[in-house]
Amino acid sequence: MRFDTIIIGGGLAGLVCGIKLQKAGQKCAIISAGQSAMHFSSGAFDLLGRLPDGTEVKEPLKAISSLPAEHPYSIIGAEKVAEYAAQAKGFFADCGVKVTGDASRNSWRITPTGERKPSWLTIGDFTPLAAKEEKIGNKALIVNILGYLDFNTKFLADSFEKQGTECRIVALKLEEMERLRKNPSEMRSTNIARVMDREGIWETAVSQIRTLLKDEDVIVLPAVFGLKDGSVVEKISETLGKKTIFVATMPPSVPGIRTQMTLKAEFEKAGGRFFLGDTVIESKADENGIIKSISTVNFNDIRMEADNFVLATGSFFSKGLIATPEKVCEPVFGIDLTYREGRENWFNTNFWEKQNYISFGAKVDETLNASIAGKKIVNLYAIGSVIGGTNSLYEGCGGGTAIVTALAAADRILEKK
Repeated sequence: MRFDTIIIGGGLAGLVCGIKLQKAGQKCAIISAGQSAMHFSSGAFDLLGRLPDGTEVKEPLKAISSLPAEHPYSIIGAEKVAEYAAQAKGFFADCGVKVTGDASRNSWRITPTGERKPSWLTIGDFTPLAAKEEKIGNKALIVNILGYLDFNTKFLADSFEKQGTECRIVALKLEEMERLRKNPSEMRSTNIARVMDREGIWETAVSQIRTLLKDEDVIVLPAVFGLKDGSVVEKISETLGKKTIFVATMPPSVPGIRTQMTLKAEFEKAGGRFFLGDTVIESKADENGIIKSISTVNFNDIRMEADNFVLATGSFFSKGLIATPEKVCEPVFGIDLTYREGRENWFNTNFWEKQNYISFGAKVDETLNASIAGKKIVNLYAIGSVIGGTNSLYEGCGGGTAIVTALAAADRILEKK
């Protein structure tokens, strides 16, 4: 099989890069092992929440100049990051993903545990807060579904009450959920969302919520609606007739999965090939180090050839990086990585402290080309969290790094025509 570009990894970075290339006339394939970080999303893409020294960032674009040289944003350049950040909102809108936000100033998202974290682009299900201390309302009705444990109402109530909002917690008892409740492992957000997607079910839930309301001016709901159709979320808010805030649940994430499905559909609609549930096991290069082809588990002897290859396999979580007791490696191409020598320097024994291993990853240059044994591979690009130089969890820049590097790599490939 022959393609212009093969992208390994079907998460946010891989899909954004693939969509841009495919719409620009390239013939692209994406090889995806399965789950991605979007399945665990809290409903927002973060550009930059704080600097490596812990300084809180309110204006991400202005703060990029303060990042170290090895950070992906520094490698791309502040001006280009601003350009790609400006493109992102329109990109998602064109793909059918509604987002709000501005790269010039962070808003705040509510996490499943009630914390407030800075964000850049917020998926349409959610209501971003203008300030960390913003009060959501005078009185809040926090609504859960009976037996659902991945929506921690007590944590949320404690958080809201610190900001002066009086909270009352209730649970919906829906007949349609009884089968799920018989097996606690079935009471997951995606299974609940599938039930809610059935005709008349979310309307029944809304009707019950209205009977439970007293004098509350805001309703807080788990984000377990609209797995296939995000417009359901808007309809629920309109039907309730009160300020309604949807809060992300513990994984899996319904809005995150819906976003990935929407982007995948957009890629395929543009003519791209998406190979789900497959893993690359080998690559071949010519005498100059140019990658010529790969083989996968599913296609076995049938090699996949391309002019360009994009590595978007993520970090340790998705096995884009592999750690042994002695070293860290990238399993597909064996590209050069940046990581600290000595396993004792990889992590902090205090779980809650910043962990060094999260900043490990691929060495790339300004064109996002990776290298192997010190030699730049001109047709191999690394994007997203497989790139080193940033602790995305600590700095709050995972989504932004994925989007910005994906758009940048696509441009580099298109410039080669």
